[in-house]
Amino acid sequence: MTVATGPMPNFLIIGAARTGTSSLYEYMRQHPDIYFSPVKEPMYFAMEGKKPDFRGPGDDLEINRKSVTDLAAYQALFAGAQGKKAVGEASANYLYSDVAAARIHEAVPDARLIAVLRNPVERAYSSFLYMIRDRREPLRDFGEALAQEPQRIRDHWEHIWHYAAMGFYHQQLQRYYERFDKSRIRVYLNEDMKKDAPGLLKDVFGFLDVDDGYAPDTSVTYNEGGVPKRKMLNALLTRPSIFKRLLRPLMPAAAMKLYTKVKHSNLDKPPLDPEVRARLVALYRDDVLKLQDLIGRDLSHWLADKP
Repeated sequence: MTVATGPMPNFLIIGAARTGTSSLYEYMRQHPDIYFSPVKEPMYFAMEGKKPDFRGPGDDLEINRKSVTDLAAYQALFAGAQGKKAVGEASANYLYSDVAAARIHEAVPDARLIAVLRNPVERAYSSFLYMIRDRREPLRDFGEALAQEPQRIRDHWEHIWHYAAMGFYHQQLQRYYERFDKSRIRVYLNEDMKKDAPGLLKDVFGFLDVDDGYAPDTSVTYNEGGVPKRKMLNALLTRPSIFKRLLRPLMPAAAMKLYTKVKHSNLDKPPLDPEVRARLVALYRDDVLKLQDLIGRDLSHWLADKP
């Protein structure tokens, strides 16, 4: 891959998955000076040049179908960005990908990168509940799903199934810090967004050199997971379709908020088993301690036995 000469993004939301990136995307795309690709997650820098062949339940309808793997097709996503100061996309698998950092640096070395991190234990469980919501996860026991994860990875199920593996943020972020100057990387925590979304957005806008006085509507949290209360309603709201995919970028904010509220009101979130939590805390301990030093944040609360 070489530095591209056609339309390309100048910023990227690189992940992590299930940390609040969908909410960040919805808030940021309200800004009049920001342009997002009409395909929310093209995943180009993780999937470039190859035909996706993931084999987990639903992978054919999701990542295999939605990935943009050709440079011309990727650049076409930004053809409508004329006059916008910040041009970007949000592919949450870029952080986990072992090739995306190098490809991004080669193609758009001056890009600004945004990452959102979440307690990796909570992130893993949220991912499991998300897959239940979307009727793809065949299991209902999170501990059993974790036990099957190594086999699922060997069987080439896509990244979203890697519940535990996706939580090692230090080793994933390190790939970006090795290639990009720290001034080009912003790392936020999911809890920052929950506590003060307007303040976080002000910082994001300043980072992207757009008007940081713009105040988007941050009253709704997007793309939550959970166990459906009414399965038929959930199927109607979550079933993938080309129509939904094309309509999403054009949907008025009020309609998107209503759709999201109805979808989330139909979800239950059972508590995480304390024994499973303790095992995951132990699994992530070393990586979390290294991550603290890398991003300069106290993350000791992530290592607590209780949420």
